[in-house]
Amino acid sequence: MIPIPAIEKLSRADIKRFQEEKLGELLVYLQARSVYYRKVFNTHHVNIETIRSLEDLASLPVTTKNDLQHHNLEFRCVDASAVADYVTTSGTSGDPVLLALTAADLDRLAYNEALSYQCVGLSPQSTIQLTTTMDRRFMAGLAYFLGARKAGIGIVRVGSGVPELQWDTVARVQPDTIICVPTFLLKMVEYAEINGIDFQNSSVKKAICIGESLRNPDFSLNTLAKRILGKWDIQLFSTYASTEMGAAFTECEHGVGGHHHPELIITEFLDESNNPVPAGEAGELVITTLDVEGMPLLRFKTGDIVQPFYEPCACGRTTMRLGPVIGRKNQMVKYKGTTIYPPAMVDLLNDFEEVVNYVIEIYSNELGEDEITVKVGTEHGTEELMLKIKDRFRAKLRVSPRIIFAPIQEINRIKFPENSRKSVTFIDNRNI
Repeated sequence: MIPIPAIEKLSRADIKRFQEEKLGELLVYLQARSVYYRKVFNTHHVNIETIRSLEDLASLPVTTKNDLQHHNLEFRCVDASAVADYVTTSGTSGDPVLLALTAADLDRLAYNEALSYQCVGLSPQSTIQLTTTMDRRFMAGLAYFLGARKAGIGIVRVGSGVPELQWDTVARVQPDTIICVPTFLLKMVEYAEINGIDFQNSSVKKAICIGESLRNPDFSLNTLAKRILGKWDIQLFSTYASTEMGAAFTECEHGVGGHHHPELIITEFLDESNNPVPAGEAGELVITTLDVEGMPLLRFKTGDIVQPFYEPCACGRTTMRLGPVIGRKNQMVKYKGTTIYPPAMVDLLNDFEEVVNYVIEIYSNELGEDEITVKVGTEHGTEELMLKIKDRFRAKLRVSPRIIFAPIQEINRIKFPENSRKSVTFIDNRNI
């Protein structure tokens, strides 16, 4: 198992100097290899030799998801013969984007996930059960598998869904860690309870959770995490990652944010005008990838609003820690004078055991104002439950959106569209 890298235990000043040297190398690489960034530099009259510090990044244009979608192949910096693997983004906020990875990029991906495993305390004696798919051009499953190989950890690739197969694999292989979407843990518990499986005494003691948040902005456990832990005595570890950055922020046992690996990405936090927010305040996460060969990105806007924390962690790392995602910039809702992000509504709905599933739909009324409809799947769609949900919205979010009860299967058809790799909880019809 790889130890904590020396760079992740240095002072902030030393980390900054390291990243500035890497930034200089990246700019030279982009100038020489990237059709897209060469055009950007020429259009904006950028002299890369004047970009010496991390602060100088603010003088460069940002890269948006639209840029990556509309000029996709112009970002590729290597010949097709040098590409070892292709992946695509999930497409939850637009058309999927193709990303080309070289052999070195795959090694970088493996290194990142080996560090994630180190964060959660795994070792070569550990065994991981992977419920994330490795097919359909999905990066996450590939990353977790490659990371396990680099860390010398055993892994069993079960894939998504099918609780029966998951529990059969647990019984046969005896893994101590499972990688999954956290709501799937509730499905596994439900199946175990119905079928008499003693899940509390199973070999699984840790869960690396992807795709859904486990914590509130103050690092306290959110409703989903509390529901899981109320059923299953298991350690939960939250992660934040994206295909574009080819890196992850994974929390350690202290649960105070995902750890930044400064050897892999440079981070910025910007306001709505693309200006840096005051140090330590929440802003849109903007990343610059380091040591990526295939399709490196410069000042790429993730669209996620997050808060950085800079105090050293008790685990020994001195690097920045990333708080839970507060919301996606393009999903902010202004409802009756109140600003709301979908995660706040999701956390509230998860608090009702009667609610089996749900989708949140946003649309514009005739005055161009945001409206919210929450479609709730439940077996007990009573007036009493309706009033409880509305009262909770008023108490927690100071608004009361339209609530509609719908058949559970109907909600599932909306949540799991054909050919989608991720479930859909938030539907934004404002631009239609």
